[in-house]
Amino acid sequence: MDYKIINLKTNFPSVEEAIANLEIEINVCKLSNVKALKIIHGYGSHGAGGAICLAVRKFLKTLIKQKQIKDMLLGNEWDLSNQKCFSLLENLKDCYNDEDLNKLNPGITIVVL
Repeated sequence: MDYKIINLKTNFPSVEEAIANLEIEINVCKLSNVKALKIIHGYGSHGAGGAICLAVRKFLKTLIKQKQIKDMLLGNEWDLSNQKCFSLLENLKDCYNDEDLNKLNPGITIVVL
């Protein structure tokens, strides 16, 4: 499988638990040769960015700087009109069926491993 989806909101974790779960999932996916990971983290009930959403994005930026992941696409970038998204989809045909593709969902982030 080239593409995996994880839901960090399951069981309503704390921010620390969500990041710990994400770190484990990223490592498992890399060992399993998964090429992309869709993270469902939500966006907060007031539309201003929930704590898990903000922590996930900060954590992923750190992983990019450390070269532990290749890239990330925010939910609003998960659209065929976005060049990064289009390039990723050329290599990962499984992603074309993703229900959030072209929906500009701020509650998800795509990680390129």
